[in-house]
Amino acid sequence: MNYDRLVAAAREAGAAKATVINREQIVLSRSFRDICAGNGCGNYGRCWMCPPDVGEIDTLMEKVGCFPRGLLYQSIVPLEDSFDIEGMTAGARAHARLSLRVDDAVRPLLLGERFHLSCGGCRLCDRCTKPDGLPCRHPEQALPSLESCGIDVYNTVRDTDLHYTNGQNTVTFFGLLLFSEVRHG
Repeated sequence: MNYDRLVAAAREAGAAKATVINREQIVLSRSFRDICAGNGCGNYGRCWMCPPDVGEIDTLMEKVGCFPRGLLYQSIVPLEDSFDIEGMTAGARAHARLSLRVDDAVRPLLLGERFHLSCGGCRLCDRCTKPDGLPCRHPEQALPSLESCGIDVYNTVRDTDLHYTNGQNTVTFFGLLLFSEVRHG
């Protein structure tokens, strides 16, 4: 099966690189939920698309395993230096918008169900409504993170043309759009 159209659509949407991987290439580990619970990013229990609200880890890992393939893509963001937190935050927000563009670009090329994951925390809104006890503003667009679903991004990316790190003073973000079938023609 040729997936060039999917890769091209992701690139045209703004992804730095993209590739299609098989389910067997996706490395899963329950340990990522423990990392999330450590709350190093500050989103645990404060974002609808982060644990514990995103769902049970075993259920999410099982859902990931139901899809035969995924479109793995990345954005690479230049930083002023390795302490450029503002640049990292802005890059994460830009990646969230990229994820929406990728979804729009490849949706017409796919058949059946899909499951789209992005970088840690949803980041579509400046502030999630979760801490205010309000429903998600964009439930159809909000994306859970790869890690919240148990995906070990480093080891999943390792055997692809995408690199986990892309040089000094950069940060790399990943997305994965899992799908069942490509539309022919």
